[in-house]
Amino acid sequence: MADQELTWRGAVARGDRLLFDVVARRHWPGADRVLPRLGRAANHGLLWGGAAAGIAVLGSAGARKAAVRGAVSLALASATINTVGKWSVRRPRPVLDGVPAARQLSTQPRTTSFPSGHAASAFAFTAGVALESPLLGAALAPVAVSVAFSRVYTGVHYPSDVLAGAALGVAAGFVVRRLTRDAVEARITPGDERPAAGVPSLPDGAGLTVVVNTGSGTAATAGLDVLLRERLPKAELVLCEGPELTAELASAAERATVLGVCGGDGTVNAAATAALRAGIPLAVFPGGTLNHFALDLGLAGAEDTCRAVAAGHAVHIGVGRFTPGPGPDPEDTRAGYFLNNFSIGAYPELLGHRLRWAPRIGGGPAALLAAYRVLRAERPVRLKLAGKPRSVWLLFAGNGTYQGTGPAPRSRKSLGEGLLDVRLVHGGGRPGPRLLAAAFAGPLTRSPVHVATRLRSLRVSDIPAGTPLAYDGEYAQAPTALVLDDLPDALTVYRPR
Repeated sequence: MADQELTWRGAVARGDRLLFDVVARRHWPGADRVLPRLGRAANHGLLWGGAAAGIAVLGSAGARKAAVRGAVSLALASATINTVGKWSVRRPRPVLDGVPAARQLSTQPRTTSFPSGHAASAFAFTAGVALESPLLGAALAPVAVSVAFSRVYTGVHYPSDVLAGAALGVAAGFVVRRLTRDAVEARITPGDERPAAGVPSLPDGAGLTVVVNTGSGTAATAGLDVLLRERLPKAELVLCEGPELTAELASAAERATVLGVCGGDGTVNAAATAALRAGIPLAVFPGGTLNHFALDLGLAGAEDTCRAVAAGHAVHIGVGRFTPGPGPDPEDTRAGYFLNNFSIGAYPELLGHRLRWAPRIGGGPAALLAAYRVLRAERPVRLKLAGKPRSVWLLFAGNGTYQGTGPAPRSRKSLGEGLLDVRLVHGGGRPGPRLLAAAFAGPLTRSPVHVATRLRSLRVSDIPAGTPLAYDGEYAQAPTALVLDDLPDALTVYRPR
């Protein structure tokens, strides 16, 4: 058996060298100028990062989602190659005899040859994009093939290195798609929130006012008017965006029996605040890029909401509150609310940078630049929690218990607990390693980097001036002191049984 394996490996090695020499002897007009430069452009994933940024800036919401999927697939493939692949085989690089000097790289790679990281990154990004947007994937495929071939053409990889890297890259794309799909499907499961009795049933939509944020992240808002005309024809539809959104929601809440909203998590937060202050139920029509709240509530789409409103099916949910709230007037002591989570530290810093730069360079590049800036920061936030001094990279408070590990997990099984899921990443060291260690530490109360607990309320004081906070994806400046608490059964939200 061992002899057969050695024979098989020898045959592969001989075939590899034969193909390598064929490519080395073959001359393609213009390839000496193009392929080495293309390979260098793909170093450290820069070519694909640029492609993702270009798609994010110029593409539609669906294209941006494809770019994100491609970037995540690339990250998975790169991590697998560099932590497992390169050090499990330890294959030497090809001998450059016969490769024309004009093709050879000025600086030869020092890592092992098998598998090709360039090929893995190229095919991972392309596969991730293609599984979300086949047309974009088809446009990227020739570039990915050229990058992979350039590694043989310049003499730094054998053909089998490139083929193995390409296969791993495609596999990474499928793994990311499967994980994403499973995560979304798992979240569209109604929790055990308490059913609400006596909620208005509006079979024709009379009494329902739906405020649509036309600036939200997906095209879901575009077809809502058609759906409402068909399912709830007497509902009032209000289209707006930008600064006028809050005023329109407040006005709609004053005249409606039920306040409806279509948009992302930030828009839904503003609508929930208006509904709470008016004391009326809320109907959420998912229309954002991520829709964390709608997914955790168990809403798959606007059809579910229409069915629930018509039948009068709703549940009571808890709402997170921070007092004082985020108003621009320091004398305004009204509370702010969060349906998903609240945070101080690294995430609000990242969000602030992204919001500031996105209008100039686009959302994708702004997110990358913001992450770079935050991960290079050296100063944690020094404040007091329940009267005790603390130094933190991140303070996270979730409305209800989040599932999974890490300092800022993403999904909940119930929105009716009335508890805050508080997670804390201690200061010390640099933010990148600390946040990564916290992600692996999980919700361990005695972890050296990460603390997790559930509370009814938490007082935060001695917050440095200018410290930002984030709530449901919105950004604001924190007051010098605030109280976090959770209001059980505070809001009534429509959801089908």
